[in-house]
Amino acid sequence: MRKLCRCQSGFTLIELMITAIIIGIIAAIALPSYQEQVRKTRRANAQADLLELAAYMERHYGENFSYTGAALPFNESPKEGDSKYYDLAIAAIAQDNFTLSATPKGPQASDRCGTMWVDETGGHTAQDNNCW
Repeated sequence: MRKLCRCQSGFTLIELMITAIIIGIIAAIALPSYQEQVRKTRRANAQADLLELAAYMERHYGENFSYTGAALPFNESPKEGDSKYYDLAIAAIAQDNFTLSATPKGPQASDRCGTMWVDETGGHTAQDNNCW
């Protein structure tokens, strides 16, 4: 005689639904956090590029005794790669002062910090003061 075995193999629908819900909750928490970290990294790169351009402006002043007439060696951040997230520009310039700006664009445009500035004294500001 054969015995019928009612052995369970595989997963029940309830187990699969609970697993899907747990994965959904983890993704809902992790994705915004990841996106904010990516924005912070892009912002830090733009800040470094602004400070590099400020040093360039100081070298120009050392050679010409004026900031006027300076042209930036690059105008996007990051300098390399296909994707650009900030436009860099001279926002204001005079003989003895300047202000450089980094304006977010593309996927970085939704960044809470908005446009960032640096001047000849090394002073830096952003639309949100907690960004520098």
